[in-house]
Amino acid sequence: AGDSQTIVIGLAADSGCGKSTFMRRLTSVFGGAAEPPKGGNPDSNTLISDTTTVICLDDYHSLDRTGRKEKGVTALDPKANDFDLMYEQVKAIKDGKSVQKPIYNHVTGLLDAPELIKPPKILVIEGLHPMYDSRVRELLDFSIYLDISNEVKFAWKIQRDMAERGHSLESIKASIEARKPDFEAYIDPQKQYADAVIEVLPTQLIPDDNEGKILRVRLIQKAGVKYFSPVYLFDEGSTISWIPCGRKLTCSYPGIKFFYGPETYKGNEVSVVEMDGQFDRLDELIYVESHLSNLSSKFYGEVTQQMLKHADFPGSNNGTGLFQTIVGLKIRDLFEQIVASRAETPVGAAKA
Repeated sequence: AGDSQTIVIGLAADSGCGKSTFMRRLTSVFGGAAEPPKGGNPDSNTLISDTTTVICLDDYHSLDRTGRKEKGVTALDPKANDFDLMYEQVKAIKDGKSVQKPIYNHVTGLLDAPELIKPPKILVIEGLHPMYDSRVRELLDFSIYLDISNEVKFAWKIQRDMAERGHSLESIKASIEARKPDFEAYIDPQKQYADAVIEVLPTQLIPDDNEGKILRVRLIQKAGVKYFSPVYLFDEGSTISWIPCGRKLTCSYPGIKFFYGPETYKGNEVSVVEMDGQFDRLDELIYVESHLSNLSSKFYGEVTQQMLKHADFPGSNNGTGLFQTIVGLKIRDLFEQIVASRAETPVGAAKA
C-alpha cells in the first residue's frame, strides 16, 4: 500500500449517543454526502463518500439477536462479537486490501451475506468497541469517545423512544438499567484510550435541571498525540472562565458560559474546552470562533459556516455540534499531515 495506506479513525459510543450525527458532520468537512453502497443490501450499515467509508462495528456481532437471547448476553458483551475478524479486516483495509465484511441486519436481527469494502482514504470504525481490543486499537490513527452522562442519556432516550417508538417510561428505564453493567464493564473503560472525548452533561446554569435540554459539553483533548494540536481559548495552558453574553451575543436565559484549562483525565494530561448553554443565533458563533485557537480551519469563520450549513442537525445550537465540528476539522488536518509526511518519506525508507 505504501503511501496510499488508509487512515483509520475510531469512534466509540453507546447506542443513541449521536454517532450518526457526528458521522454526518465529519463527512461534510471532507465534502460530499455519505451514502449506503450503491446496488448493495438496502439494510447495509456502511456509509461511503468520496473520501470516507464508515463501517458499523455491529457488523462484527458473532451472535444474532436470537443467539444473544439464548446465551443470555447483550450486544455490549465481547462474547457476542468477533474481534479476530474485526482486527483482520480493519488491518487489511488499512493495508490497502478489499474485504468481504459481514452485515448485521438491525431490522431482522440476523447476520446477512457479506458486502465488499474497498480501502478508502479514511476508514471510520464506529460502534461499541473500537478501542476494546488492543490489536484494533493499535491500528487507529485517531480515536474519539462520545460520553453522554446517564442523566442526559435518559432524557434523550425518553424523548426518542416515547415520542418516536411508543415505549413506556418504565420500559425505557428497564432497558437502560439492563444495559448498565455491561456498559460499565466493556464500553465506558475505552474512554481512557481516546485521543478526544466529547462529554455531555446536564447544565450547571439552571439549579437541579432534569430536562436535558440545556447541556454542558466538554471537549477533553489528550496531550502529546501526534498530528493533533488541542484547541484552546484565549491563552494556551491558562485556566479561563468566560461569559460572552452581553453586547456581542444574543443570550436568553440561562445564558452561555465557556471554560478552558489543563486537567488530568483517566491518568492522562489533557486540556479541556467547555461550553454550558446554547446559542440563540448561530451566525453569532463567529464571535466565539474568533476567540478559539488551533481550530485547524482553512479560513476565518469555517466552523460557523459548517454549523450554519447543518443548523437542522441535533445539537447545532450547543456544545455537542460545536465540538463535533471542531473534531471533524482536526481529523481533516490530521489526515492532511499524515499524507504530507508520507509524501516526504520514500516508500523504501517507510518499509525499512
